Amino acid sequence: MTLQKNNQSIFSLAVVVAALGYFVDIYDLLLFTIVREPSLEGLGVILKDKDAVLAASTKIINWQMLGLLIGGVLWGVLGDKKGRLSVLFGSIALYSVANFFTGYVQTVPQYAMARFIAGIGLAGELGAGITLVSELLPKNKRGIGTSLVAGIGLFGAVAAYYTFQFTDKDWRLCYKIGGALGVVLLLLRISVAESGMFKSVKEQNVQRGNFFMFFTNKARFKKYALAILIGLPTWFVIGVLVNLSNRFGTEFYGESKIESGKAIMYAYAAIAVGDILVGLLSQYYKSRKKALLTFYLLTVAGLILFFSGVNSNDTAMYAICAFLGFSTGFWAIFVTMGAEQFGTNLRATAATTIPNVVRGALPLINLLFLDVLQNMFHFNLWTSGVITGAIVMAITLIAFYFTEETFHKDLNYIEE
Repeated sequence: MTLQKNNQSIFSLAVVVAALGYFVDIYDLLLFTIVREPSLEGLGVILKDKDAVLAASTKIINWQMLGLLIGGVLWGVLGDKKGRLSVLFGSIALYSVANFFTGYVQTVPQYAMARFIAGIGLAGELGAGITLVSELLPKNKRGIGTSLVAGIGLFGAVAAYYTFQFTDKDWRLCYKIGGALGVVLLLLRISVAESGMFKSVKEQNVQRGNFFMFFTNKARFKKYALAILIGLPTWFVIGVLVNLSNRFGTEFYGESKIESGKAIMYAYAAIAVGDILVGLLSQYYKSRKKALLTFYLLTVAGLILFFSGVNSNDTAMYAICAFLGFSTGFWAIFVTMGAEQFGTNLRATAATTIPNVVRGALPLINLLFLDVLQNMFHFNLWTSGVITGAIVMAITLIAFYFTEETFHKDLNYIEE
């Protein structure tokens, strides 16, 4: 088929707006982990009652993750049926409204429902943005372009942390600011062009956005499963090690004043740098897989440092969390590879569902880490972390071995 030539710059409006969209997305996605305790206290949860805090925070984050899973499928299908831009507009409109609502919640159930709606909206941002940028840029630039999107976007976590500090820890105002940022972003998106590849496929009589097509063909299902599994270390590191860094610190070296929100901020700042570098590295290697393997090896080194005697004080813990963040800064390449694995009629569905299934795998990782290893087998925090990390990395490296290289792949094709 004949399409418009992809000759846009990596600093084109589409790339810039996609990056800003992901910035707002990450701001909102990580805000709860940063404002968790003061927001729960504001709703009447007694912070000294650790069981009540754990129950309330688990309920809220699980509802948000469920929203991400549902939204991943919803926006992915819409992205292939209606267009990439429809998702970029619809998703941010939904989570902007949800953020404003979160600023007024009065009970934990209301909080959980607001984050569920926000999760549905947040699910569409990255996948649609990566798909659009991948299709608009020439193949020799798309790795750098998508890395810029993720790299710039991930600084949203840093913005969330400092917004919380600068607003005198007014968690309600932080959510309202997130909603306002979404409205501004909607205005910026008006001038962004739709993907030429999607326009061409839309004119053909082919199935678009059929989620079940991933499961009706053995080879396609294998590609889809592998594309998910190669991203698992990111949320093990953030969702377990960094998120619980204060608890690990207390067990590793006694008295700890680690703030998990600050640890997350350091980790995400480093992830952003890693995401930009991994794109440049894949360009240097002319290979997505070589760049990804380099970061996997760094992740293994970071895990060894985390569970070693080097991690013996708060300063070391913050530094290692930052290093682990940098080493798992392959989110952009991971999602880009997911988009590149599939034809134009399924690309948005793949690129949107894959990262959200990885996010949705966190409860399963927590199930292994907390319920099985600690509660059932009574292992301590160190042993549970080491075993969980070893299993996650083993699964990931096996999946990586069987994943195909996509650096030079032409995206102008469809799935039959």
